Amino acid sequence: MSDPRMLTGKAVRKRILADVRSRIKTAKKTHELGRLVSISIGQQDDIDVYIRNQARTAQKLGIPFDPQIWPADTSQNEAKSRIVAMNDDNDVLGIILQRPTPEHINVRSLQSAIHPLKDVEGMNPASIGNIVYDDLALVPCTAAASVEMLKATGMDIKGLEVVMVGHSAIVGKPAAFLLMAEGATVTVCHHMTRSVAAHSRRADVLIVAVGKPHLIGADMVKPGAAVIDIGINQITEKDGSTAIIGDVDTEAVKEIASWVTPVPGGVGPVTVAVLMRNAITAFEKQKEAGWLS
Repeated sequence: MSDPRMLTGKAVRKRILADVRSRIKTAKKTHELGRLVSISIGQQDDIDVYIRNQARTAQKLGIPFDPQIWPADTSQNEAKSRIVAMNDDNDVLGIILQRPTPEHINVRSLQSAIHPLKDVEGMNPASIGNIVYDDLALVPCTAAASVEMLKATGMDIKGLEVVMVGHSAIVGKPAAFLLMAEGATVTVCHHMTRSVAAHSRRADVLIVAVGKPHLIGADMVKPGAAVIDIGINQITEKDGSTAIIGDVDTEAVKEIASWVTPVPGGVGPVTVAVLMRNAITAFEKQKEAGWLS
């Protein structure tokens, strides 16, 4: 019997993908979808599983997926030129820049080169800036996935006291703005926060994305709170085996919280679903802009 305190992403993912599938069916009545181009600069074995997951999900939805691996010595200028060329190619629906990249690559510059209407990851600075103005059409996938998980609890986000632990440009900050757009009162904690626990203990909703295994224990959580764990950490067990755990001590925290997302199986599956939702949104916006004949 499943534990009702464990907020898994399976149902949320299924709901989002059902909506995407319906929108794709409508879209294909007037125009075939272009392909999602996944760009890896250099062979990155540790992200192969994520790319395969993206490809598998896209295939099930009927979205062409084009995984490209560029040489590790591809220059910044060459990478940028190739991306700009894709912006002008109507056969390219959207562009995914896989991370990490080689040290000589300026990721932010390449993300800026992706046209906002092909920015299915929501990582162009313009896409992130749009969140400030409550334009939430194409937003960072993991940040949006965390909000979707919170909505799955059935809680009314308006007026909730939310504490975001972590202020990265791709998760923490966008998630905070998305939650403010939903009407939440948001506090953002980071490495210079004097007492994270002082803030987290008063949160109706605690969202954590810092990359520190089991940073959040039961003593840092308000009874009855919803806890969304975005952290992904690989640890080595005493027997030499490896395991993936989150930033939250799930087993301890679930005794205090009303809901807690597991790692893996929580926010992760929803992130890919949001990526696909961004893809069909990008198509609709490109059509509205007159890009597609």
